[in-house]
Amino acid sequence: MTRDNKNFGKRNSQPKKGNFSRKPDKKFVKPIEDLAEEKETDRDLVAGRLPAIEVLKSERDINKIFLQEGLSGSKMEEIQNLAKKRSIQISLVPKAKLDQLVDGMNHQGVVVAASAFQYATIDDLFAIAAQKNEDPFFILLDGVEDPHNLGSIMRTADAIGAHGIIIPKRRAVGLTATVAKASTGAIEHVAVARVTNLVQTIKELKERGLWLYGTDMEGQDYRQWETTLPIGLVMGNEGKGISRLVKEQMDGMVTIPMTGHVQSLNASVAASLLMYEVYRGRNKI
Repeated sequence: MTRDNKNFGKRNSQPKKGNFSRKPDKKFVKPIEDLAEEKETDRDLVAGRLPAIEVLKSERDINKIFLQEGLSGSKMEEIQNLAKKRSIQISLVPKAKLDQLVDGMNHQGVVVAASAFQYATIDDLFAIAAQKNEDPFFILLDGVEDPHNLGSIMRTADAIGAHGIIIPKRRAVGLTATVAKASTGAIEHVAVARVTNLVQTIKELKERGLWLYGTDMEGQDYRQWETTLPIGLVMGNEGKGISRLVKEQMDGMVTIPMTGHVQSLNASVAASLLMYEVYRGRNKI
């Protein structure tokens, strides 16, 4: 098609056939009295009970688990049992120490010091789709800065079986402890690729067979969207939307119709609606 941002259709030239065939690339319970000299700046801290359980079930290396003294319950017991199976050291510490480690984040009495979050490659994302024998579906975030939005988007991406998320290295949130907490563990299951140039990445994705769609108030109703194609869904910055250079690369633009007084949705809410539309189109009842 001619790249009319308001309409769906086919490009004038067919994309190259997608190459989706590549395969993707301690002691227990030890109370300590003085942790003042410990430094956790060279590792990722995962806070919260559910995120802790998910990271313990994952293959990430874990250095230590900090548990608040005096807490109990089924989730705390599950965390201790998982740690015991993996021979991971547990340190029982005061709540003030946990508050200090995660800068006041709601940690629910649990902080896990794990190896740094590992970013995937674009090839890894294609390989995940190939392993599932599905057309690729990637979410590209053009300057999303709020870690809670990224965490929420990751939760939905995991729920609907998206094959990965692509984020830029600059002027955008990366994989942080806050994102991990907001994702409630989905960060352990959703591949995230971090790229230097989002526009160049989009061009590569199109060469490899993907159709790129962005969001815009003047776009076409998302309920008319053909979602059985290999798709890259682009979500823009919370305030500025999709940047001009990225928008110029889109094969189409979609919009979510609204009849209320507020004519915009939170980035993660809009992304969730559109992701589920792709799921609905690919999984007919």
